[in-house]
Amino acid sequence: MSAPFLEVSPWIHTPTDAAPPLAESRQADVVVVGAGYTGLATALALRAEGADVVCLEQDFAGAGASGRNAGHLTPTIGKDLPTVLRIFGRERATKLVRFADRAVDHVEALIEKLAIDCEYRPSGNVMAGVLPGQARRLRRAAETGASMGAHVRFLGEGDMRERGLPAAFCCGIVEEKGGTLDPGRYAEGLRRAALEAGVHLYEGTPVRDLHAGTVVRVRADGGTVTAPSAVLATNAYTPQLGWKTSTVTPVRVSLFETAPLTPERRAGLGWDGGEGIYTAHELLENYRPTPRGTIIGGSKCVRLGYAGSLPEGRDPRVFTRIESAFRERFPSLAGVPVAHFWGGWLGVTLDTLPVLGCTGERRNLHYGMGFNGHGVAQATLMGEMLADAVRGREHPSAEALDRRVRDWPPEPLRWLGGRLLLGALAAVDARTDRRARRLSRGGPPSAARS
Repeated sequence: MSAPFLEVSPWIHTPTDAAPPLAESRQADVVVVGAGYTGLATALALRAEGADVVCLEQDFAGAGASGRNAGHLTPTIGKDLPTVLRIFGRERATKLVRFADRAVDHVEALIEKLAIDCEYRPSGNVMAGVLPGQARRLRRAAETGASMGAHVRFLGEGDMRERGLPAAFCCGIVEEKGGTLDPGRYAEGLRRAALEAGVHLYEGTPVRDLHAGTVVRVRADGGTVTAPSAVLATNAYTPQLGWKTSTVTPVRVSLFETAPLTPERRAGLGWDGGEGIYTAHELLENYRPTPRGTIIGGSKCVRLGYAGSLPEGRDPRVFTRIESAFRERFPSLAGVPVAHFWGGWLGVTLDTLPVLGCTGERRNLHYGMGFNGHGVAQATLMGEMLADAVRGREHPSAEALDRRVRDWPPEPLRWLGGRLLLGALAAVDARTDRRARRLSRGGPPSAARS
């Protein structure tokens, strides 16, 4: 029997003190739509200045990507730093590096300030190669990042073994900022803090209509909230509301968690530093150990929605592929069962950078979205940036994201082009995986070339 599919994730569950749905029409200073990292962080920052904040969440706080991700807190920005440098130039790329670093620092400070017990381990994360031939490219990327102020360095084969990282990973780049955490507990901590601060949270409240005129009116089944300003903190879900449909497109990624490892298997694995690992594939794999003795991993297979729709999550073919990749990377864990699969939706922008902006008749509908898989850090910092924007201030990090945002093409070009691109990237990765497979079986040296 295959492992069960979880509708949300193993990290988070419906709260026992779930806030009631909106059951009246009311006014507020600001209405925030969405109660993930961005929405909760925005509401907290606004409440700290005394604003009357209403936060509407269609499910429960953290039930979206905030409670479904793998829990890597990283200073990653864009596709990779060489690509960011090539597209945006050194000055903008350096600002983006600082933005990404500041996002990690902000989360760490918030965890401490709010006393959030989310099992944060500041272990760093490693972008790992699975072929020796990838070392040259990774070394260049590390040098590029370091030249722009990123806290990264290259790890050769000896460095990887010295750190006790799993043998399948032969070289890499260590991001020395950040680490891993329990994303569900982190979301629950933000939720608790928001409630204690006096944010009016309404869970189980899907938004049916949003009109941004002289004031913003947000309608749900139980009533309407009217406010001078509103914040869209809905990331991949934003096109479902009919807003910014060309700015972000939702993609689905899937994850798994193993059963707990025995102490003997855990000791034999090494990996005592607990670094999060994501691979240097075009469509990356990610892995991390957890304090409960399991391994969490996945990604690799990306599913694209049509016209902003959310791709279905229950996909046995995807589950088979990500489990197969795990078995290849961790042969010493043969026989350790996968306990469950789950997944979530990312908001992806065309240039792979987050978007901060405003729209509406009076420019009173603010939005922050498009974290491209780096949302634990960036979605949290975005909350503080949105709160400043609502108050008419420019956040110190806002300049880094100030650019001409390129829209996705209309359908069906978006879907067709996306499918072609994903297919091409998957083909490149398949070739890398075949070479890594041959190398692990003692194949010829030519199999190790990237």
